[in-house]
Amino acid sequence: MAPGDGDGAGGSRRTGDLGFDARKHKKEGMRGGRREREKWGWSDEELPSGSDGYHAFNVRAQLIPRHPAGATHAIAARRRHLMARRLFCATRALLLPVPAPAPVPAAASSATAAAAAASLAPLLPCKRRKKLLKKLSSPRVAPIEPESARHMPALDAVLDRDSTFRFLARARSLLASLPPPHRIPLSEAGKLYRELGFPRGRKVSRSAARHPLLFHLPVVDSVPQLALTPFMCSLLEEERRLHEELLPSRVLAVRKLLMLTAHRRVALAKLHHCRAVLGLPDDFRDRVRDFPNDFRVAVDPDGRHVLELARWDPALAVSALERDFVVDERRVRRTFRFAVPHRRSMPLDAEDADRLDAVTTFPLVSPYTNGALLKPWTPEAEKYRVGVVHEFLSLTLEKRALIHHIFEFKEELGLTRHMYESLRKQNRAFYLAGTEMNWALFLRDAYDDNGVLKEKDPLVLFNEKLQRYACMTKMDS
Repeated sequence: MAPGDGDGAGGSRRTGDLGFDARKHKKEGMRGGRREREKWGWSDEELPSGSDGYHAFNVRAQLIPRHPAGATHAIAARRRHLMARRLFCATRALLLPVPAPAPVPAAASSATAAAAAASLAPLLPCKRRKKLLKKLSSPRVAPIEPESARHMPALDAVLDRDSTFRFLARARSLLASLPPPHRIPLSEAGKLYRELGFPRGRKVSRSAARHPLLFHLPVVDSVPQLALTPFMCSLLEEERRLHEELLPSRVLAVRKLLMLTAHRRVALAKLHHCRAVLGLPDDFRDRVRDFPNDFRVAVDPDGRHVLELARWDPALAVSALERDFVVDERRVRRTFRFAVPHRRSMPLDAEDADRLDAVTTFPLVSPYTNGALLKPWTPEAEKYRVGVVHEFLSLTLEKRALIHHIFEFKEELGLTRHMYESLRKQNRAFYLAGTEMNWALFLRDAYDDNGVLKEKDPLVLFNEKLQRYACMTKMDS
């Protein structure tokens, strides 16, 4: 048998090709490993836990090819790999949130993490570099706006905060809809990864263990369960009382939303899907019949239950822009801009360009008018669609919404596929954040420079308190 063909005492073909005696190094133990580490410049941290001198020799034997010239290239590749790993660890340490007394821990923005990962691409091998660049260019990761257009990274961090508490938001909604004691078998919960908001292929118990004050895993009749803690049940009771107090204002918001639509009707399933965005209670579909003077429930030809507006109220047909225009006309005039195209042969400074654009920008078209009467692809139609989106965001709980929530009402609000270009032009009124696959729209005037909502609804304050409890492992004394 040739040296290295045997399988005993750590012998391998590659080790035999190098001409080393593996059994001798195994007997030397830690002394041989220490000499190997000193010779090749490796530290103890760079070896796996529990490794000895024999394992260090095997690592060296697997990395170094047979020829001395190849050994030099292997050593250089190993050093580049270690350098890339150290740089990645340093970059990740810089992206960690700084401890602050804020109620919700500030997470590093996903756009910042993607940029840091892209900066490491030149240090990676060719195949890994191509794989990383392909992943960064996918719609799941690529930002909706370029780096030059993202002037408010604090709003990007708001979406990362939503990702952090996705399991909390969905799990409490699902478990609260169940009858007391609000629990579900753990085996069944593992199949509901979409409804509960945890990654597919992961264990739901790991997500529940991150919030020990709100979720626990009791064992009932030898069957583990996912359940709400008594403290979480008390918080849900507080939320229910809060929804009762805010119900009249939510009814007004739904009435205004119905007045925005073309036929004054919306499917109840769409309202239920966007209930968290609009601040509606989970049982709003069952309670709309309690307001016969405001709503009617009908069935459309497709068999869907739709909510219709019972009466038109002219006092409600006033948009947020119109109210702000009366208070601060100058600010509203600076917010929107529908530019007039002109050639370079007509040089205009910024002030002259604003005066020229003001001719076509104002007057704005009220979103409560019938947009179907406007000719498509005209400035008036674009003003109407932009005004409708602005008014929809003003009716939401946090003055922001994901794009799929807005386009849930695409037919009712008369929106088109070209809304993205129209919204990008109005960068003073809207802020686009997120990725190409799932991006969100913010009202700029509703947030300050730190990404904090200026006027917070009582339900927003409750959600922030719930998120603080979710970050705690035990109650403060």
